[in-house]
Amino acid sequence: MLPRVPRAVVFDMDGLLFDTEALYRRTFVAAGTEVGCVASDDMFLALVGTPWTLGRAMLLERHGPAYPVDRLAEVWMRRFKELAETDLAMKPGVSELLDRLDALALPRAIATSSSRRTADHHLAAHALTHRFHALACEGDYARGKPAPDPLLEAARRLGVDPAHCLALEDSHHGVRAAHAAGMMAIMIPDLIPPTEELRKLALVLPSLHEVRRLLD
Repeated sequence: MLPRVPRAVVFDMDGLLFDTEALYRRTFVAAGTEVGCVASDDMFLALVGTPWTLGRAMLLERHGPAYPVDRLAEVWMRRFKELAETDLAMKPGVSELLDRLDALALPRAIATSSSRRTADHHLAAHALTHRFHALACEGDYARGKPAPDPLLEAARRLGVDPAHCLALEDSHHGVRAAHAAGMMAIMIPDLIPPTEELRKLALVLPSLHEVRRLLD
C-alpha cells in the first residue's frame, strides 16, 4: 500500500504522538472567556495544524485590528501548560510503533510547529526523548506547514532522501506539507476528518496501530 519501502519515518507531534489538540481546544475557548473576546470551537478548528504566525494573522483579518490576539495567546498558552502538566496523554499505538521501528532499525524524526522547549517537555513527560533521532521545531526552518520546510529539515537531519521518508500527520496542513516535500504520507485523523483532497494525497488510517501493522 506504499509505493516504496520507507528508509525513515517523520512524525508530526501534536495530535499524532500526543493528545494535545484536545487540550488546546479546551484551553482556547477558556482563554477567550477569561480575556473577554470571541474564541469559539470553530475558530480553534480553523487554527489546527497552522503555525501561530499564520493563525495570528488569520484571527486579526477575521476580527479586525482591535481583536486582543496577543493577550488571548498569552492566556491560552498559560492555561495549556497548566493542563498539560496533568492531562498530557500519548495517542494509541505510539509505543508499539516505536518498538517496531526499533526492530526494523528505521531512523525517525519529529517535524513540528511547536517550539523545541515544548517538544522536549512532551517527550520527556513520557520518556520518549531517546526514541527519536532528530527534531525539527519552530525556528529550525523558514516556513511552517503547509509549506514542506519542516519535513524537509527533518529529512535533512536524518540524512535520508525525502522520497524515501514516510510522513505521519493528523492535520490537513501536515498532509499537504508532506506531499509538497515529496514524502509518502499517512494521515491519522485527530479532530478534523479527511477530505477527498486529502485522501488523494495520503493513505488514511485510523490509528498508529494500523501504521505498525502496515510496516509488518
